[in-house]
Amino acid sequence: MKGITPQNWRDIDINVDSLWLIKERDKSGRHTNMYHGNFIPQIPNQLIRRYTEEGDLVMELFSGSGTTLFECEKLKRLYIGFDINEDIISFVNGVMKDSDARYFLNLCDVTDKERVADYVSMELNVFERKAVDFLIAHPPYLDIVKFTEHEGDLSHITEVEPFIEKIVQAFDGALPFLKKGKYFSLVMGDVYKKSAVVPLAFYTMQALMQNFKIRLKGIVIKNIEGNRGKLGVQDIWKYRALKSDYFLFKHEYIFVFKKEF
Repeated sequence: MKGITPQNWRDIDINVDSLWLIKERDKSGRHTNMYHGNFIPQIPNQLIRRYTEEGDLVMELFSGSGTTLFECEKLKRLYIGFDINEDIISFVNGVMKDSDARYFLNLCDVTDKERVADYVSMELNVFERKAVDFLIAHPPYLDIVKFTEHEGDLSHITEVEPFIEKIVQAFDGALPFLKKGKYFSLVMGDVYKKSAVVPLAFYTMQALMQNFKIRLKGIVIKNIEGNRGKLGVQDIWKYRALKSDYFLFKHEYIFVFKKEF
C-alpha cells in the first residue's frame, strides 16, 4: 500500500490483524443479501484498498452477486469478473445499469483456460493495460450450496480431490495475467461431511503453493456475528451441537499470496 508515512498511518483504517470480527455485513450502496454464499463486502473492500490503488485493475474468478464489483465501483477500480451463472450475471448487469464504472462481467467456466485467456486478453486491450493488479477468488465449498445446473459448476463436485484440481486449473488460467510481485487472495471455508470436518480451505491453499511459484503472506480468520440467518435459530444450532460432537462453523479463511513469477 502506497502513501504510508510516519505521520498518517494511524488514520488508515486497514485491518492488519489475522482475526477479523465483523459485527454485520455492509448493506450500503448496491449490496444485497439475496444470494446463497454471498461475499461479505468488508472482505474485498479491505483487500482492494490494501493491495491496489485508485485506477488499478481487479480480476475475480467467481463473481457471484457482484459484491467485489460493487466495491471496485465505489473505490474507483477497474474490474474483470467471471461466473458460470447466466442468471446472476444478468442480475448484476441490471443492478449496474446506471453505473459509469468500467468493468467486464463474463459468462465463462473459469477452468476453461483458453476461453479465460481470450476474454482477459481482449479486455486488457480495451483497458489499455498489460496485466491485472489484484486477483480474488471466493469459490463454492464443494456441493454445500448448488448454484446452477451447469455441468461445469464447481458446486456439483462432492469429493475433495477433483474439486481442488478444478481450483488449480482456474488459477492456472488466471495467474499468468497477474503482475509479478502483486497479490491475490483466496477466500474459503471448511466443510463438514460424513460426520467429520474436512479442512477444505487448507487443502486448497496447500495445492496452490505446490503448483505455483507463490509466497503465502497471510492467513486471516473471519467471523461475522449473526451470520446464521435469523438470530432466533441460534439456540437450536447450539442444542444440536451440544447433543452431538461437532462445533458450529462461523469462520472463513482469507489467504493472501504474492506472485513470484
